[in-house]
Amino acid sequence: MTTFNSNQIEEFLEATNNWELEKLYIDLASNKGKALTPVEKKFLRGLLCGCSPAEIASVVYQSRSSSTVRVYLSNGLYKYIEEMLSTQAGYSIKVKNWSRVTYLLEKAGYKKDRLLLQPVDSNKKSQKELETNLVKIKSTPLINWGAAIDVSNFQGRTTELTKIKQWILQDHCRLVLILGMAGIGKTAFSVKLAQEMQQDFEYIIWRSLRLAPTLEQILDELITALSPNLEYKIADTVEHKLSQLIDCLRSARCLIVLDNFDSVLASQNKYTQNSNSSQDDSAITSLLSPIKYHPGHEIYQELIRRIGESQHQSCFVLTSREKTPEIAVLEGEKLPIRCWKIMGLGKKESLSILQGKGLSELPEKESQILLDWYGGNPLFLQLVATATQELFGGNIAEFLNQGTFVFGDMRLILDQQFNRLSPIEKNVLYWLAINQDFISVSQLQENIIPGLSPRLSQRLILEAVDLLQKRSLIEQQAGKFAQTPILIEYTIERIMEENFKLSAEQEDCLLMQTMLTARRQNHTRESRLKTEF
Repeated sequence: MTTFNSNQIEEFLEATNNWELEKLYIDLASNKGKALTPVEKKFLRGLLCGCSPAEIASVVYQSRSSSTVRVYLSNGLYKYIEEMLSTQAGYSIKVKNWSRVTYLLEKAGYKKDRLLLQPVDSNKKSQKELETNLVKIKSTPLINWGAAIDVSNFQGRTTELTKIKQWILQDHCRLVLILGMAGIGKTAFSVKLAQEMQQDFEYIIWRSLRLAPTLEQILDELITALSPNLEYKIADTVEHKLSQLIDCLRSARCLIVLDNFDSVLASQNKYTQNSNSSQDDSAITSLLSPIKYHPGHEIYQELIRRIGESQHQSCFVLTSREKTPEIAVLEGEKLPIRCWKIMGLGKKESLSILQGKGLSELPEKESQILLDWYGGNPLFLQLVATATQELFGGNIAEFLNQGTFVFGDMRLILDQQFNRLSPIEKNVLYWLAINQDFISVSQLQENIIPGLSPRLSQRLILEAVDLLQKRSLIEQQAGKFAQTPILIEYTIERIMEENFKLSAEQEDCLLMQTMLTARRQNHTRESRLKTEF
């Protein structure tokens, strides 16, 4: 229990030292419609001193029974504060409990700057030295890192971090998607981003969805963490829990990161094709596989919609390999929902990863080829560095000469993402791998699905290219598309494997023409390697 001196027992006088009381009295009176009573002012000052209703009752009435104080607060001050702050902010703000009052009023600008004066010897310290001992006290955020990784060795991405922080802190984005292919560093980026904004939020919560928890599990965790002094029961239904979460996001400034969001998305493409039907819209469209959720996780769509469309003062950051349809609909350069596609690291940071794995002496030519092939993908560079050390004694040139660039865990990671694709998406990747240069949509539409009507082919290829972009598997420059070198290598190997599996009886397969063309042109990989060396 808080202890008080005689003046504090009188009227909590220390509140006048830290708060703009007169301005606060006037603003609250405006919402009340008349001046605050002496009792209301006294209770308000007690709250501003950080006292609970029981402590206020002990000071004012010399009794631990707080029922009278709670009635005064619930029927009076809390309502006036909520109405005043909601009017100022433009959206609903709830007090919820006594411990929230000081935070809400401080954020609204009613608190004076608190300066802590360090003890000094006035005979020895000058005024200038005295001023250097003034320390500004800041509120400490509540941070829950969950299973966040260590990013003490994080390097680079300064431009990206600055941009996303601007979106969140200046543009007040409510939802930001960090999009990128596997291994590109989305998780580390999200942790670093949250670390750099710790003082800008009251709550910071980081959670991984790697194990695909249900939305109800996540909501229970978030509501519990955001309401440590919860005075009401968590709702029984997901819909009502979503409403409680939005209420928390309105009442406090929260940064919530959900990593590996693609874990709740469907992991395997399943499609059906009626072999007896002609190439009509329904039969061909079945060869496309839109991005969708795992069965039982579809309710995550409602989370995205509520976060994006509801007015609040908080921000959700998601990391994912794939962009869901509802985010694609809601996002925009000038809207509060935005997407940033994270690319590979620069040369300096990439070399630092290789050196950190023990490859200290790196020949310029060979190391540059390695960096170009793997496009600054941190995970792939780590895997390659480990293999180079363990299998080739750290000799990069020897690793490059053996001609295998996609192997082991790297292959498994790319297999996981490739297996999500529909046949038409795979066909687009095959053509991009064969041609290697940036290709326009119209060029793809002319070559990939011969025999179809031009209109149907155009629509299917357009949709396939759009899906591949949302899956972080192709890059775009000036309206043309291509793959990264390592994805080209992986795709060519897939073509060769598919050609080996296909029998002569399957010549009518949609992919056959592409595969046969690939067989004739797969020498391009060897030619390209010779040119590089």
